[in-house]
Amino acid sequence: MMKNPMLEAVSLLLEKLLLISNFKLLGVCAPGGGTGRNRPYEISSFLRGDVLEVSRTHFTHYGIYLGNNRVAHLMPDILLALTNDKGRTQKVVSNKRLIPGVICKVASIRVDTVEDFAYGADILVNHLDETLRKKSLHNEEVACRAEQQLGLTPYSLLWNNCEHFVTHCRYGARISPQAEKFYETVKTIIRDQRSCLASAVLGLLSIAYTGLASYTALPALCIPFCLWMMSG
Repeated sequence: MMKNPMLEAVSLLLEKLLLISNFKLLGVCAPGGGTGRNRPYEISSFLRGDVLEVSRTHFTHYGIYLGNNRVAHLMPDILLALTNDKGRTQKVVSNKRLIPGVICKVASIRVDTVEDFAYGADILVNHLDETLRKKSLHNEEVACRAEQQLGLTPYSLLWNNCEHFVTHCRYGARISPQAEKFYETVKTIIRDQRSCLASAVLGLLSIAYTGLASYTALPALCIPFCLWMMSG
């Protein structure tokens, strides 16, 4: 029996949206993703210049171990655009500070304790060495490169996230496998012309439900048109 084209298109779009929503968010670290704040870590096993990696529910976060229970990592933080009070900005970044920081693209390369960096999650050490299969710089040089970059920095999920920071320090090249995977996902969606049909169907349904208005009609027309022009 032939499937209903409209239902098939809507199902396809929902499937792709679900794929994106479950994709790791390019190294943004939101506190609270771990199992607890008081988890003990074998800090003595970390070497200065090691890449520390912690997993969250939907993302992975990276930092460079500097020794003496200190980790340098790139963190979005909207508070940096609002105040110069280091007593406030040096506190652990919460979701209320992080998410607006991502949107406004303001961040810093900061130093936190291992416990604050990990926020209760398990820590992997130098796992990127196996993933990227690149020769790393000497650990002391890695740590020095991280220390030289401390302070304010622009933020971009795709071009300047925490993974770009650690790969630049450890391998001398800004690389983000998470970002590259995201590029491929987006290209797959754009190249699939059925996405145009799916977005057009949802746009028409929204117009039918809410009525013809500029805030519904413009997205309903522009999004399918842009997808169509970019598709193969």
